[in-house]
Amino acid sequence: MPLKSPCSLFPYLIILSLIFLYQYSSLLPVHTPSSSSQSTKSSSSRSCNLFNGHWVLDPNSPKPFYDETCPFHRNAWNCLRNKRDNMGLINSWRWVPLDCHLPRIDPSQFLGLMRNRNIGFVGDSLNENFLVSFLCILRVADLGAKKWKKKGAWRGAYFPKFNVTVGYHRAVLLAKYKWQPTQPAVAVEDGLRGVYRVDVDVPADDWVNITNFYDVLVFNTGHWWGYDKFPQEKPLVFYRGGKPILPPLGMLDGLKVVLENMVSYIQREVPGEALKFWRLQSPRHFYGGDWNQNGSCLFNEPLEDFKLDLWFEPRNNGVNKEARQLNHLVEETLQGTDIRVLDLTHLSEFRADAHPAIWLGKKDAVAVWDQKAKSSARIRALVCRACIGDGYRGGKDEHPFGAKRGGHEEEQIASDL
Repeated sequence: MPLKSPCSLFPYLIILSLIFLYQYSSLLPVHTPSSSSQSTKSSSSRSCNLFNGHWVLDPNSPKPFYDETCPFHRNAWNCLRNKRDNMGLINSWRWVPLDCHLPRIDPSQFLGLMRNRNIGFVGDSLNENFLVSFLCILRVADLGAKKWKKKGAWRGAYFPKFNVTVGYHRAVLLAKYKWQPTQPAVAVEDGLRGVYRVDVDVPADDWVNITNFYDVLVFNTGHWWGYDKFPQEKPLVFYRGGKPILPPLGMLDGLKVVLENMVSYIQREVPGEALKFWRLQSPRHFYGGDWNQNGSCLFNEPLEDFKLDLWFEPRNNGVNKEARQLNHLVEETLQGTDIRVLDLTHLSEFRADAHPAIWLGKKDAVAVWDQKAKSSARIRALVCRACIGDGYRGGKDEHPFGAKRGGHEEEQIASDL
């Protein structure tokens, strides 16, 4: 199953996200009871690509915004609560863009800009992990924040001081899918136990009716598009217009068709004045084998720059190539749209040291670690796959947040907050 609460790197992503949303908040219409919507443009911003940079060890990093007691945490995957080793060192690395200064975010100022607006996340557990840190940082500005699970949200929060709602809608494939077990009267071939029917042109119920509620939407999918989630005996079968697609599509071809249909739906159904983003993948950091080949992700420091292509470039056919593969499909699909890409992959590729690894929530996974090899391998897959993206919870105060629009890199606005 996907990861839940983040660990150490995630505050970087969230702070960058806050900065990025802050920068683009001027594009949102002004919401007041008596005024009509209007857009303003920032006059004090300058160009900056926040994604182009490197990690710098900074023992004097500011104190984290929050700790393990944040009420929006999950007990599982909480690296601080579970006493993950080297958290002080992990949180001493600071992301530094090459061409500009990355300021410390002010949660109060950010929520002030978002006043009377709603922010939504739609996708798999990577977006949920993202949300957890997002809520914990924003709570610093409004201790009266309350948990919120309306409109079909899986989780979320309401910040009454600013009248801001943040919600997460769980839709791991974005498209609607359901389990169809093999009928007893049907001959079972190759161990087939049933199929997951995926309607490529139908959004999942969790988010189909929320497109008009949020002023800012952040989408993602990808973490579930693998044979560890949908093995040969329980494959995905793709439908369009209520009928099976023939010839049958493989996993990545099916993802491409789903992306095309979901992006088309977003462009059609999300109001034009809303800000739309697509968050890219969090990379895995397996070494010595894949999740089912006794691979490990226990590292003490970030990877060096020259190792990144060796580890993650699909042409090298390594075990960690999937993030860039999936990103390519996403960026290709988004070309020509107004959906901005949040490219959190590159800065996360460095951080092989920031997974929760064996420091999982006891109730959920620690007890499983020493069980039979197959179960242990599956747990390793979880802790090595997503928590580099989930791993910002421990507490940095800056977040590398750049964006692309329509699949082409744009210059990024970086205002000193």
